[in-house]
Amino acid sequence: MTNGATSPVTAATLKVEHSPLLSPTSSQSVTETVNGFHRFVIQGYSLAKGMGIGKHIVSDNFTVGGYRWAIYFYPDGKNPEDSSTYVSVFIALASEGTDVRALFELTLMDQSGKGKHKVHSHFDRSLESGPYTLKYRGSMWGYKRFFRRALLETSDYLKDDCLIINCTVGVVVSAIDCSRLHSIQVPVSDIGAHFGMLLENMEGSDITFDVAGEKFRSHKLVLAARSPVFRTEIFDGVDEQKKEMVITDLEPRVFKALLHFIYRDTLSEDAESVESSSASLSSVSETLIAKLLAAADRYCLERLKLMCESRLCKNISVNSVAKILALADEYHATELKAVCLRFAAENLAAVMRSDGFEYLKDNCPLLQSELLKTIAGCEEDYSSGGKSRSVWAQLSDGTDTNGRRVRQRT
Repeated sequence: MTNGATSPVTAATLKVEHSPLLSPTSSQSVTETVNGFHRFVIQGYSLAKGMGIGKHIVSDNFTVGGYRWAIYFYPDGKNPEDSSTYVSVFIALASEGTDVRALFELTLMDQSGKGKHKVHSHFDRSLESGPYTLKYRGSMWGYKRFFRRALLETSDYLKDDCLIINCTVGVVVSAIDCSRLHSIQVPVSDIGAHFGMLLENMEGSDITFDVAGEKFRSHKLVLAARSPVFRTEIFDGVDEQKKEMVITDLEPRVFKALLHFIYRDTLSEDAESVESSSASLSSVSETLIAKLLAAADRYCLERLKLMCESRLCKNISVNSVAKILALADEYHATELKAVCLRFAAENLAAVMRSDGFEYLKDNCPLLQSELLKTIAGCEEDYSSGGKSRSVWAQLSDGTDTNGRRVRQRT
């Protein structure tokens, strides 16, 4: 290439693009023991004694962790050096296997009932030495000097010429935790959506409700399953084949919200909206959620009742608490009633100067005694180190629980 000539190869900029990070993965290896238990009863110990060094009595084979095992009892000892002093007990691998890792426990049972068993356990020492490895069929783990023979023959371990040896084997296995590697996500229940479709398209409907002239088609079985009151009215009446019922004590919008809950197990959008706590006294009882509370009580729908209580609870204020308390008492809304009583007791001075309290005095005199009991409970809280100002102190100087001056009504 001569000077000044241009190369046919054009320059290019190498651009390295980083692929988006994949979701992190994880796995978990779980190593544990598969445990099994075998009881070996040796009857006629005195006759077995003297059979010879290295001679043994063997139990039936038993299976733990996919391997067969057996207990070997040597009444005269396994080795010559131990024959005159000790009995020997071993556990043997009785099936084909290579490098089988396991933990063992041998227990000579106290037959006096005192529970003073003689325990030789590898489980207690697994952290120090790890599991024992048996390399082939016939490999053994145990004790050449399991128990001194002279002591054994005069002990509570030997009764009616009988010994009982309990054996526990724990075979070590390792595996990858499949529940993490192959988890299956279960979606949230959509049964409400499915039943809601029945409400929308009315397929298979078999009863019609007339509510102030507005018609609502429904399904008897759905209503009966959800409400014991509907079940009684539909199936326990004189005419079980009735196709239409007239509802006289509910407004159409309330009955519509009631059906929405029965089919979908949720509040309707209209019922979800909670009016401001500054609403007038009369408007509290006229809200859809308040009327739905009454309907829930009427048809024994306890879950719907709690939903309504939860919504009304958000609307509690000095001006509304008395009216909401009256509603809660009338419709057996115990959770809401307790909250109202507590709120009224803690803000007594302000509540007593509200229009709602006048309504309470005129229409619900029995609630006053319950309020007094709640006040007494608040007094106990104050005396034990709660808020700094007593509810009775509020009445004397016209302030609330936070020490703020409450404007007198004229």
